Amino acid sequence: MVSAAGGQNIWIVGGGDLAGQFADAGLLDEVIVMIAPVTLGGGAPLLPRRIELCLDELGRNGDFACARFSVVRSPA
Repeated sequence: MVSAAGGQNIWIVGGGDLAGQFADAGLLDEVIVMIAPVTLGGGAPLLPRRIELCLDELGRNGDFACARFSVVRSPA
């Protein structure tokens, strides 16, 4: 997939497990999250594994908040 993109960005859309799989392979650079104003009685974590993120940008799109995080990589 990386070679087919020819150096361009790849946008993946899916749940936290899919994002986690890309993070495990060292292929996740950033996470963009849209937050809707809904109150729930419970729920599941956004990502099913620990991924260290750094908030880069926070914005608003109508009633939604949009947060862009970069993935913090551990020194090799």
